[in-house]
Amino acid sequence: MAKRVDNWVEWMDGLAEAGMRRIASMSGRRSLLHKAGTIFVGGAILPMLPYDNSNGVSHAAEPQAGGTIPDDCQYWRYCSLHGGLCSKCGGSVTQCPPGTTPSKVAWVGTCRNPRDNKDYLVSYNDCCGKAGQCGDSCTRQERDRPGYRMGLASESSWCVANGQQGVHCTVAIVVGLAE
Repeated sequence: MAKRVDNWVEWMDGLAEAGMRRIASMSGRRSLLHKAGTIFVGGAILPMLPYDNSNGVSHAAEPQAGGTIPDDCQYWRYCSLHGGLCSKCGGSVTQCPPGTTPSKVAWVGTCRNPRDNKDYLVSYNDCCGKAGQCGDSCTRQERDRPGYRMGLASESSWCVANGQQGVHCTVAIVVGLAE
């Protein structure tokens, strides 16, 4: 029985050695390092890729009548807005007016849509560039944090990241469901 096991071990050892020699004759160490590095970096980057986890569910339902979003500061998606509505300044709820650029940084609020009773994440971007604010200023700031640290409050000047440009108006983009 011991002789049979020894023969089997020798046979496996010979098979493994032959396989390794064949692999070594076809590729060098650098090739192996290159492939291993590619797998390692690819494995680290793969979890960072964006993906759609909405499962086909659309974003917040908008008003049925005419499909327009109200220019009223009391509309649900403006729950954490601090600034003038771009829809009153030549832009729209989601686009800056001509002559302005969206701020490079933004603040996010969680607003409840009364139509479906769900909470949505809303990204607020200041539109920078034109002097002076237009339209009526909305100051809802529901669930807003104190402004002792920049980035925690909507009252911060988000156009600072765009250089020395002033705030003109603010857009409110529904990002998705808050979970």
